[in-house]
Amino acid sequence: MEPRLDAVARVLDLLGDPQKSYRIIHITGTNGKSSTARIAASMLASAGLRVGVFTSPHLVRFNERIVIDGSPITDERLLGTWEDVQPFVEMVDEQLRGEGRAALTFFEALTVLAFAAFADAPVDVICLEVGVGGEWDSTNTADGDVAVFAPIALDHTKVLGSTIAEIAHTKAGIMKPGAIAVTAAQAPEAMRELQAKADALGITLKRAGTDFEVLGAQPAVGGQVIDVRGLAGTYRDLALPLYGEHQAQNAALAIAAVEAFLGGGDVPLGADVVEPGIASAKSPGRLQVVGTDPTIIIDAAHNPHGARSLARALVENFHFDRTVAVIGVLSDKDAKGFLQALDGAVDEVVVTASHSPRAIPADDLAALAVEVFGTERVRVVDDVEEALDEARYLAREVEHSGIIVTGSITVIGEVAALTDADTSAVAADATSDADVEAAKEALEASAAEDDDANEMWPDSTEPGDRF
Repeated sequence: MEPRLDAVARVLDLLGDPQKSYRIIHITGTNGKSSTARIAASMLASAGLRVGVFTSPHLVRFNERIVIDGSPITDERLLGTWEDVQPFVEMVDEQLRGEGRAALTFFEALTVLAFAAFADAPVDVICLEVGVGGEWDSTNTADGDVAVFAPIALDHTKVLGSTIAEIAHTKAGIMKPGAIAVTAAQAPEAMRELQAKADALGITLKRAGTDFEVLGAQPAVGGQVIDVRGLAGTYRDLALPLYGEHQAQNAALAIAAVEAFLGGGDVPLGADVVEPGIASAKSPGRLQVVGTDPTIIIDAAHNPHGARSLARALVENFHFDRTVAVIGVLSDKDAKGFLQALDGAVDEVVVTASHSPRAIPADDLAALAVEVFGTERVRVVDDVEEALDEARYLAREVEHSGIIVTGSITVIGEVAALTDADTSAVAADATSDADVEAAKEALEASAAEDDDANEMWPDSTEPGDRF
């Protein structure tokens, strides 16, 4: 595999560098990137800016990845933008093949598409989530005004490295000269890497716990009420419609990022920015309630760090008499560590597998689950829909029970579709136009089916496999 940025940079150059037509808050980390991006975007919109958000992967519809003014990109705009950029992508593909190199990957082409769509809108600023890592991620062809670091933990170890220090080193690569960096609390070895990069560039690194912090958080109906000390101001009694201590921390990180962006970290945000911005924030697939009788919650946790945050949030915010977990995990994840992190927060486990080719077979995952939870607490159902039905049956045996679906974006995406969950701030405009639908089917049949679909490095991807 070839670490590279030049392939995407070539296409962007041919397009006139659309990524230079707006300002950028660039966000990396292991867990919390998407939520931080969405909370920050909500505040920026309250400040009167036109905002784009690029996140991945999607839950149900491909359009969720590119959001403009709070709405997923329409099918028409998605298709139109791809038709505009496709000739330039193919031109660079041909150059690369002539050099004996791989054509643009799915995620590289998607990054080009997103940058062009945001320029065409146009937007004032984008909240840009890294796909994988940072230094060699295709989003790093753009220069962020603010570099944001959500918590860094072990994940994608085959690509990024086997230690937190190695992973932090590549994520630190999103810092650019003249930017401001803000970071969540990190393990000491991660913080050393981030600080070393900031020092090398001569830029400021603002840290959670020192430069900003959550002062308090109280569970409330529909989320929590938080107090935050930011870089420049203190903000009290903020109604955050997201559950969990980790979301309070994400909100504080987003506030610091927006303060850094709007006023260099020296000017407090107005109440008309922070209060409605926090109150209207949404993060689909993150402790999202998608059903009632019994309560059904989906959460995108997929590694031990995320599972620990999920476990705490379940105990602190949902006082179920019985908690039934529907779990499906992908083959490149620490499945046993994930299951161990949930023990103590769930009572029964229904093991399943999504339709992703990378899903761990249900029987194999069940063997690990039995080691953690014991035979009596584990059931195996191959199909996600049938697994959800089994969880409903178990939950209804005990009054005031709930279901948590977690383990991978693919399994919660299937449940989101089954429950008709709202997976975006505002629904995208669908269309029945045959050409648009055909294009959408091709896009959604591509590498988007992968859990992350964020290949940092290309392999042997052919254009037909990409889109």
